[in-house]
Amino acid sequence: MKITKIIPVTVLATALAFTSISCGDQKKAAQDRADQMNQDTEQAMDQTEEMANDTKQGMQDDMESSQEMVMEQKDSMESDAMNEMDEVSDKMDMGMEKMVGGAMMSPKMTIVENASKANNLTTLVAAVKAAGLVETLQGDGPFTVFAPTNDAFDSLPAGTVDSLLKPENKTKLQDILKYHVVAGKMNASDVVAAINQGNGKAEFTTVNGATLTAMLDGDKVVLQDADGNTATVTTADVNQSNGVVHVIDTVLMPGM
Repeated sequence: MKITKIIPVTVLATALAFTSISCGDQKKAAQDRADQMNQDTEQAMDQTEEMANDTKQGMQDDMESSQEMVMEQKDSMESDAMNEMDEVSDKMDMGMEKMVGGAMMSPKMTIVENASKANNLTTLVAAVKAAGLVETLQGDGPFTVFAPTNDAFDSLPAGTVDSLLKPENKTKLQDILKYHVVAGKMNASDVVAAINQGNGKAEFTTVNGATLTAMLDGDKVVLQDADGNTATVTTADVNQSNGVVHVIDTVLMPGM
């Protein structure tokens, strides 16, 4: 005979209640774990985004820093290049300087300023002052000046210079000095080119209005005045800020 075991109702109810509580606890625990995981994931994403932003900012800062360094290097290179160009320019100017009468002639100074430093052009400077031509020869120009030396003036007949320096002879002195000036800048190469183009001779109109004739004697430039007297260029291409000076050994006369 089969015997059926009868479980009391109170025991069964208690078991069911325990099972229900246990399932509820597990469900809550699972939900808590899911919430924690979501929270951890969000926190991890926030940290990742923060790290990305930090990295981006760091890269941007590095780029800006690099750009600043590049600009500083560029400015430094440009400054160095300008300084180097200035040095080259100064050296070129130094290379263009020539010695006249024991003094270095500067291409940054005017004709009068340079002539005043040369001890073999003192008579010419005195004549320019007496003739009232200082302001003219300190102007922009440019001028080409054939400058007679003290010895050239000393070669004139006795008393000539003293007479020319007198106030009553100012106009005559002006005419003589202007006969030694040509408008524009003509270096020796320009004079020689004109001579060659003119089949051995070239004529230049002076500020005086009269003409000078230039020719070659070997490798020397020779000037001939209206009276047929000749002067040789002893020092050529003495560059000035307002033109060029060629030193000559004879005073030229416009024909009087």
